[in-house]
Amino acid sequence: MPGRDTRLSPERILRELDWNLLRTFVVLAQSRSVTDAARRLNLTQPSVSAALQRLEDRLGRTLIDRKPGRFQLTEAGERLFTEALDIQGSILRLTTLMREMTDEVSGHVQLAVASHVICPLLDEALAEFHAAHPKATLSIDVLTSSAAVGAVQARSASFGVCLVRDRNPKLEYRRLYREFFGLFCGPPYPLFGREKLQPADLKGHNTVSFQTDRLQDVLKPVALLRAESDIGEQVVGTSSHLEEVRRMIVAGLGIGPLPVHVAARDVEEGLLWRLPPYDNPPAIDVHVVWNPQSRLNRAEQSLLTCLLDKIERTPISDRTYT
Repeated sequence: MPGRDTRLSPERILRELDWNLLRTFVVLAQSRSVTDAARRLNLTQPSVSAALQRLEDRLGRTLIDRKPGRFQLTEAGERLFTEALDIQGSILRLTTLMREMTDEVSGHVQLAVASHVICPLLDEALAEFHAAHPKATLSIDVLTSSAAVGAVQARSASFGVCLVRDRNPKLEYRRLYREFFGLFCGPPYPLFGREKLQPADLKGHNTVSFQTDRLQDVLKPVALLRAESDIGEQVVGTSSHLEEVRRMIVAGLGIGPLPVHVAARDVEEGLLWRLPPYDNPPAIDVHVVWNPQSRLNRAEQSLLTCLLDKIERTPISDRTYT
């Protein structure tokens, strides 16, 4: 009977595992190669390779399958990466927690927000938060929805406001609002200003869209809208930011999807033209996402509580933007 691998003893790992090895591994897992990771860490390639080898020796597992032309996490590497992200998030928050030993709320809030989030309820929460805690600071990272969820899971973001496709059981979700997408074109486009268009009139035209506008991604309803409208397959421009998708539509590159309530002002000002279908536009729900395992500082907890309270007190009909 084979003996127990003492390298995996919890007591030994707790005693001997160096956080710097885990930090190096996290960067490796997020890189394309050892050389790429060494550049990010400002270390030499041999020192990064040696650190990875030491970590694999300590754990008795191969963490990265590295061969010519191949650099990919193994199953053990994927599991370690998930746990290491949690550890990294906890360590990053230690200094913040230590700074908070005062009566005044003065912590920092880091939000991860999808680019197309236009929501009066969120704006009100931010205004009330700042008025109540003027010394607290805030930063907002505009990310893809999947990246925003990843930042919340890794605890590098206080919470996220984004689209959700598959729910992670380790995270909490609350619907913030519902929006509807329509198709639009800009003034240079040949369909601009034309009345009584039918979906068939869109057939074969160029399109621009979001990078997540795919059947397997968070904007699946928008992908279905494009497919049902029989628009051409020629996608001439994509972006993960609403502002850039709008820019390409206004510039006349092609037909593209935008939230109807966001595009309303541009339609009024003659910068965008609504295209069919006009009935039953696809609905997209935007959620607040947070990690219940995170030790939120008082500023973070205050803003999150304020936003969740507003959601609780506001009927979904008043949080549905058309």
